[in-house]
Parts: sequence; structure tokens; C-alpha cells
Amino acid sequence: MSAAEIRPAELPTTLVPELVVGFDLDMTLIDSRPGIKAVYDLLAAETGVAIDTELVVSRLGPPLVWEMANWFPPEQIDAMVARYRELYPTYAITGSDPLPGVPEALAAVRSLHGRTVVVSAKYAPSVKLHLEHLGLDVDEPVGDLHGAEKAVALREHSAGIYVGDHVADIDGARAAGAVAVSVATGPFTAGELKAYGADVVLNDLTEFPGWLEDYVLEQRLEALMASLAEHRKLLVAFSGGADSAFLLAAAARAIGPANVVAATAVSPSLPLAELEPAAAFADSLGVRHVTPPTHEMEREGYQANAGDRCYFCKAELVETLQPIADDFGIEAIATGTNADDAVAGFRPGIRAAHERGAITPLRDARLTKAEIREASRRWGLVTFDKPAAACLSSRIAYGIRITPRLLARVDRAEQVVRDHLTSYGVENVRVRDLGGKASIEIDAGLLAKVDAATLEELVRAEGFDAAALDPRGFRSGAMNERLANPEQYR
Repeated sequence: MSAAEIRPAELPTTLVPELVVGFDLDMTLIDSRPGIKAVYDLLAAETGVAIDTELVVSRLGPPLVWEMANWFPPEQIDAMVARYRELYPTYAITGSDPLPGVPEALAAVRSLHGRTVVVSAKYAPSVKLHLEHLGLDVDEPVGDLHGAEKAVALREHSAGIYVGDHVADIDGARAAGAVAVSVATGPFTAGELKAYGADVVLNDLTEFPGWLEDYVLEQRLEALMASLAEHRKLLVAFSGGADSAFLLAAAARAIGPANVVAATAVSPSLPLAELEPAAAFADSLGVRHVTPPTHEMEREGYQANAGDRCYFCKAELVETLQPIADDFGIEAIATGTNADDAVAGFRPGIRAAHERGAITPLRDARLTKAEIREASRRWGLVTFDKPAAACLSSRIAYGIRITPRLLARVDRAEQVVRDHLTSYGVENVRVRDLGGKASIEIDAGLLAKVDAATLEELVRAEGFDAAALDPRGFRSGAMNERLANPEQYR
């Protein structure tokens, strides 16, 4: 496909389904035994029925009517259920606490761009009250479903994993075609849950984030490698950063290094220190490395430096790489866009590349930046912990016209700051050009250890009228904080 052919701006669907994790409530997310016992104690006092409330809370899981049938005749069950539900909000909600690891488990799903749904046999309004009272970050609460019936909600919300403490939760996961993850925090032991058919058994939810991260990473890597293997040859837009380096390594593994070409664009916006390591990395993989010049500086939209500057940069990149791909007989150009990039505040460059036919294998496999770094570490790639290194133009405040002189000044200033802080183990350095005045950003953990005046003097010596160390530390995309209405550039 030629660079002149424009595709729709909408990004394609991903290779793997959205991560949706379902959770049971009682004895999976919360220890509801004290509250439930209190309500049954009140029912016993009101009715004079000797309810063994310790026995009741030892077997939580089945629907309320099932438990009531153990203590009341059939004609009284509906009335007792209604009374129980009247008492529940007052006496059961505040008495229930989250089980160990719950906030971390929910956060683990969120960090992977996943959604959560609670599917419980409990009365639906009570489910919501518990979640609201504890402030648990759940996308969708569902109640009044037990056992295999839970599959209705799990399928509706496309949950691929269901976590529960009861054998009935395993039935629900099985019926929905979801992975059945059991936690031994309820009435069943780990051995009993495993024997019943759980796919995974954990002692409690503190073990869930580690399991989830490994499981999801494996699924996403499999999807990535399968998608790359569909290409006979591939040209990778290789900036030298962690994302494109991992993509390059994955492509070399999937289709062989002889079928992969790495292209690092050379222009005033590329930090000089990036080129040599990029060449060495490509060489270590046995991949051919080309360094075509790009001329984004000749594009008015790029020089103007409005919020859509990245659109013109990426357009120049892909249009430069297309003839190279054609010369090598390569049909696909791949960029290192990841899943985090795709949901960032605005990324006009992603749209430009997509419109020109570039593919985004990392994004399509839903791989996040953290997952890419972890996979890179496991593969022994030297780039696994490489700090983010956006192009030099990202250091120039929007509205200031970009020139090679300004880019070179920023590059020099960042290098002298980095050199000065080498003994401190500095990772991230940014010198933001605010129009003659420089804002210096370094790792937040170093702010209290360095001499701000010395850093500011070093930066001024590179041609800035003034310089100040930012007390908030390094923040990726900090210039976007100064951009009015960034949504217009998505």
C-alpha cells in the first residue's frame, strides 16, 4: 500500500479480547460473616427460633432462601427473607470488611486496562451497598445469581476469568467458559476446590495480582507472536526505545532476523545519544538496520508546534519508510505503539501512522508498557529498563516554532544534566524549553539530593536565559499539561 492511500482514522480491533474479571462477593472480596451473623441473631431473637448462626456463616454461598429453609417452614420463608433484607442494610454492611489483598487484586485488573464485575448470589441492592461502603473499584455489580446461573452475567459482560471461594463459583465459571480461579478463604479447602475442578487455586487474593499478571502476559505474548508470524517480512520503525526494541526482538523471533528490517529515522529531533545504541541493539539481533533521514522540519504543521505536531512527524516517518519497505519487498510497517499509548490523553501520531497503513502489533495484543518491560527482562533485552526517550521536539512548549537550533540546545542541556547526575543513578532527565526559560525535570527521588542551583547554572550555560528545577520531578508528557483542550488533537 502506498503512503498516499489513506485509511479510516479508527484503530482496528485488538487481537485478544478485553480483559474482564468476575469476582464473587461473600468470602471472596469481603468477610461478611460478622454482619450476616448479626442479622440472623436478630431474626432468632424476633422469632424465637433457635438459629445456629455460627453454622450459617460457616457455609455462605448458596441463595438466602436455601439457608432460610433450614430454620423456617416453607410458608414462612418469604416473610423471613423479606425481614432479613430489611435488617441487612443497618446491621450487616458496616460489620463486613474486605479480605486481604482485595484493593490490590482490583487494581491489578485496572492496570492491565481490564474491567471488573461482581457476580453474587446476594440480593443485588445489598451487593451495591457493600461495594459502595468499602469504596471498592468495581465496574459492574450483579446479584441474585448462584452457581451455573452466574454464567448469564459472566457471558453478558464477556468475563474470561471468574474468581470465587465456593464450588458453586467453579460451576459458574465452567458454564460461562471462563477460567475458574478459586481462593481458599471460604468454606472449602484448597484441596477440595482443586478436586472439584478449579483451574487455579490461590490461598487468598494477595496471590491474585502475581498470577493475573503472568497469565495475561502469557496470553498477550502468544497473540503477539502469532500475529507477527503472519507476515513474511516486516519493517519495524525502531526508535531505540523499550517498546520498539521489544517489537523488533519479537519480530526476529517470530519470522527470523533475516526477514526483519529495523529503520531508525535520523533528524534533528533524534537525541544524538540514541543512534549508536539503536544500531548495536539491531546488530545483536542479527537484524538489518537502516537509518533514513526524515524531514519533518520541512512540514509547516510540525514547525508550527501546535498540539497536533506529532501527527506531522509520524506522517513524515511512515511516508519515508514506505519506499524502503517497497524496495525490500516488505508489505507491512510496524510501530511500537502499545496499549497504554492507545488510551493516553491524546496521540495524534498514532492516527497519522494508522491512516498511512502502519500496523501496531503491541497495541493489538493489548501489551502495556509494564508488560513490555517485564517481557523484555525475561528475554534478556538490555532495553528492559531503558528510560522513556521521546523526541526532542516534545521538550519545546506548544506554540513556540521548532527550529534545529532549539532542538540542539535542549539536547546539549539534557546531556550536561545527565552527565552531572551520573553518580546519582539518574534515569529520567528532561529540559523543557518554555521560550528562553528552561524547566528541568529529573527523577522525583533525586530532588532532595541534588543542588538545584548547580543544575540551573549548567542549563543556562547552554543558551537559556533562565532555568528552574521543577519540584514535581519528571513526568512523561508534562508539556501536555500546558495545552488547552487537548481532546481536539486525539
